[in-house]
Amino acid sequence: MKKQRIYLDTSVFGGYFDNEFLEFTQPFFNRIYKGEFVILFSAVLQRELKPAPKKVIKLISNLSDDNTEFLDENNSAVELAREYISENVVGKTSFADCLHIALATVNQADLLVSWNYKHIVNIERIRGYNSINIKNGYKQLEIRSPRELMNYEN
Repeated sequence: MKKQRIYLDTSVFGGYFDNEFLEFTQPFFNRIYKGEFVILFSAVLQRELKPAPKKVIKLISNLSDDNTEFLDENNSAVELAREYISENVVGKTSFADCLHIALATVNQADLLVSWNYKHIVNIERIRGYNSINIKNGYKQLEIRSPRELMNYEN
């Protein structure tokens, strides 16, 4: 079976060490380390994580090269991110969040995973992003939190 290609935003890496989110983030990373997914790692994510604490950097360095795909920023993603803002899905200050979503969309991720409920994992915003995605000829992007990716099988 083909592995799902999953785009992670910055909040997922921080969630690994955050008491509020670790209960669901750590089992999710266990699945990542077992090679259950291909992780889409973007230049935007790399920039945002550059000043992260050493423990977060170590978490990133544990990602397998065999199950990681690096995404560069491209004009299509930048234009799509700008359209999310011009269509008032979110405000101008959320450009980085929009760029994560646009990169996942343009690169045909199966799923984007985030703990950002204000700008990303939010039903009204998801509908807004996806209406613009469809208008531009892209497929809808599934957006979920790590909690929704719990594996309840034995």
